[in-house]
Amino acid sequence: MKTDALIAMLATNAAPVEAGVLLRRYVLALGAGLAFAVLLMAVVLGVRPDLPEATRLPMFWVKVALPLSLLAIAIAGAVRLARPGVAIGRVPAALPVPVAAIWILSAAALVAADPGQRIAMLLGDSWLMCPLNIAMLSMPVFAGVFWAMRGLAPTRLALAGAFSGLLAGSAGALVYCLHCPEMAAPFIGTWYLLGMAIPAVAGALLGPRLLRW
Repeated sequence: MKTDALIAMLATNAAPVEAGVLLRRYVLALGAGLAFAVLLMAVVLGVRPDLPEATRLPMFWVKVALPLSLLAIAIAGAVRLARPGVAIGRVPAALPVPVAAIWILSAAALVAADPGQRIAMLLGDSWLMCPLNIAMLSMPVFAGVFWAMRGLAPTRLALAGAFSGLLAGSAGALVYCLHCPEMAAPFIGTWYLLGMAIPAVAGALLGPRLLRW
């Protein structure tokens, strides 16, 4: 069968895509996923008791800025990858920018610190649980975003899964900021990034299976 004939056959009786369906699916997925993630954090981990005081410190907002910036980049990538034929453009090139920024800040903090304090700045008191907690909090958003993506028309399934996973991981890390007392840049630049990477890798691996249509 010729290509033009195949396209004509597939297009026969095709209904137009409802306007705004992509936006609605992602708003619903993110809204519900973040609500469940906040509830999960409050019930399982608890909100840090000194949160009002912490919000007055610049490092708290540095900690928030890392997942928030990656969340914005991941949304831009996921939305493009949800539609066939839409180029992802320069979105992947933006990913190293917030990572490089926190690593530069981490290196400066480690150089300025006394040698005996550097390990404590890197490990904090919760390095072992931090990535696991972020991955746990990402699960509601992960499920919602994969639901949103699956209902659209992704064609680059592994990449779409990776960006969906990064979106979920960034959202989980953002919610985790409301619990985590760690404020050192080396800690944030290591364990927060690892926590966000876990759902991103999981998304890349699961994308070809879960997003197939």
